Amino acid sequence: MREALYYAPHDKDIICSLCPRCCNISEGQAGFCRVRANRGGKLYSLNYAETTAQALDPIEKKPLYHFYPGSQILSLGTWGCNFSCRFCQNWSIAHGKPSVVRLTPPAAAALAGRLADSGNIGIAYTYSEPSVWYEYISDTAALVRTAGLKNVLVSNGFINRQPLQQLLPYIDAMNIDVKAFNDDFYQQICGGRLKSVKQTVEQAAKQCHVEITTLIIPGLNDSEADIAALAEWLAGISADIPLHLTRYFPNYQLAVPPTPVSTLERSFLVARQSLNYVYIGNTGGEGVNTNCPQCGYTVIDRLKVISSLNNKSCPRCGCNIAIVGEVNLLQQN
Repeated sequence: MREALYYAPHDKDIICSLCPRCCNISEGQAGFCRVRANRGGKLYSLNYAETTAQALDPIEKKPLYHFYPGSQILSLGTWGCNFSCRFCQNWSIAHGKPSVVRLTPPAAAALAGRLADSGNIGIAYTYSEPSVWYEYISDTAALVRTAGLKNVLVSNGFINRQPLQQLLPYIDAMNIDVKAFNDDFYQQICGGRLKSVKQTVEQAAKQCHVEITTLIIPGLNDSEADIAALAEWLAGISADIPLHLTRYFPNYQLAVPPTPVSTLERSFLVARQSLNYVYIGNTGGEGVNTNCPQCGYTVIDRLKVISSLNNKSCPRCGCNIAIVGEVNLLQQN
């Protein structure tokens, strides 16, 4: 355990101020996330340096399509979450009691460095919700940055403004889940609030590369009006923010049938009216390719692992393609 950041005494209890829940935690108890506990009047992080998953993944699995395309990144996860999504894809580590492997911040940074020869560009804090691993990420990210590597967060975005602001100088990219553009969905299906997630997206986009993922669930968050509103809001921040619309499959506590591909295709067309880069995930189709927003030419074909970019420009019309970092795909078309 390590003493946590962002808490204050409240009568005989403790108020945790890391996320918008602001849990009131009594002696011997943990907050909603299960990983921040009151021990003797101090708040402790129970999952500090505890990893439940370690893997060298393609950056595209995060998913990040416009951040060092074709590279690899060391992905680490822990346990605990401050949401209660009924469709959670990683429920066994978010809400269960998984086995853990201890990996200190110096050990994590050293491992990331050793993997650089395999194309690793840094560490992605993912699989579970990284914001509840705050102290560990804060310590590790500083070491990773000193080593000249990158830090990536894959997050639900449910974190308070001040702790996020303190962390952002060490973060190079974020993929933020916007579960729906509907607060009723957030409250009833996820146990959160849309307003707080929107605040995180707006704050993060000012300081690092941001991409958005929305898992499309039939009958719950797939209305054309909600997709249009989501895309228009993102375009108000930047029309170059990539939006990943991914296919849902039944999981955890939700038995709704899988998303029809036609629904994803319709959502794509709606979102594309406002955004330059929209992707369709979990279908195995061409929705993963990057096309020029001006002429439609395929500049990155992820099915063939081919890039046609010419200095991050479309070779057909010369339009600039919003890419951060080198393109590391295996072939050049």
